Amino acid sequence: MGAMTQLMYGPHAVDPPVVLAPMAGITNAPFRTLCREFARGRGLFVSEMITSRALVERNDKTMRLIHFDAGEKPRSLQLYGVDPGTVGRAVRMIADEDLADHIDLNFGCPVPKVTRRGGGSALPYKRPLLRAILREAVAGAGALPVTVKMRKGIDDDHLTYLDAGRIAVEEGVAAIALHGRTAAQHYGGQADWSAVARLKEAVPEIPVLGNGDIWSADDAVRMMRETGCDGVVVGRGCLGRPWLFGDLVAAFDGRGAEGYARPTLGEVAEVMVRHATLLGEWLGDEARGVIDFRKHVAWYTKGFSVGSDLRGRLAVAASLAELSELLGTLDLTQRWPAGADGPRGRTSGRNRVSLPDGWLADPWSAVAVGADAESETSGG
Repeated sequence: MGAMTQLMYGPHAVDPPVVLAPMAGITNAPFRTLCREFARGRGLFVSEMITSRALVERNDKTMRLIHFDAGEKPRSLQLYGVDPGTVGRAVRMIADEDLADHIDLNFGCPVPKVTRRGGGSALPYKRPLLRAILREAVAGAGALPVTVKMRKGIDDDHLTYLDAGRIAVEEGVAAIALHGRTAAQHYGGQADWSAVARLKEAVPEIPVLGNGDIWSADDAVRMMRETGCDGVVVGRGCLGRPWLFGDLVAAFDGRGAEGYARPTLGEVAEVMVRHATLLGEWLGDEARGVIDFRKHVAWYTKGFSVGSDLRGRLAVAASLAELSELLGTLDLTQRWPAGADGPRGRTSGRNRVSLPDGWLADPWSAVAVGADAESETSGG
């Protein structure tokens, strides 16, 4: 790519301008380690979503989720909250106790258990509540940059991203990432990259990052060229492909396709075992690590000739030895298949968004959020 303005999150340069999207149950410390290694430490890798209430209450699971490895610089933590006071306390705790170097606020989650309580992608519809949360977060963060990740809106009739972007600028947010889908779309259909371009035009004061349907490094370069955005956020495209971040570094360094990873199945198998090993070390239990890894098997083996029976056995492996033994029965000389590229992860759409009663009545009305609106646990 040609010259571009360097992406800055407050004092932190993000080079290349690539951010790993927070994904529940996925972007824990072991997966971030893998992605960071392939990127040779470049880019920004965000933690799983942390619930502000759980952080303030020092929930055991949450305190483990906010663990960062020594090599993670800057330490990037995504926070979810619906109550301005609780978000403010959580952000002040992060700043005062030096728990992270950057805070990203989640206003993009489309999951019903989140939106039905007014959280995630439902929240920006209530403009005063959004403003109150951002004001508390920025005030509590001190010198730490606060960024926002959001969707276009609830559905095509209730778009919020332009208003939300303007409010974010006014409240001192350092950058905005936009997933070019509504909550109603969930992960279905095609991401609307033109919305990213419109947001960039509407808020030229701060960086805008695009998210949605970035399945390859070429997609990332194309999104930036087509929308004028300042960076990209990569989510499902790296599932079972942590080396995608190495491809992204190559693309933004101008090396192009010749710098892209096209691993053999043997090389993929080595990464699989390392991923499961890191999970076991992180959880303090090899068996738990292998069990947690099971969800990744189909993503890593996508497109390769593995066979449904063996793929099923890999997905129920109970130890590193069993995982390695099963992988050893495969034809590990298989080259990277064309079928391994493209969409992966959830692709389903969802027409109806679960919302609190009367939520859509007035976007400008003040709203009181109940104490039960936040789960006491994180990462989901």
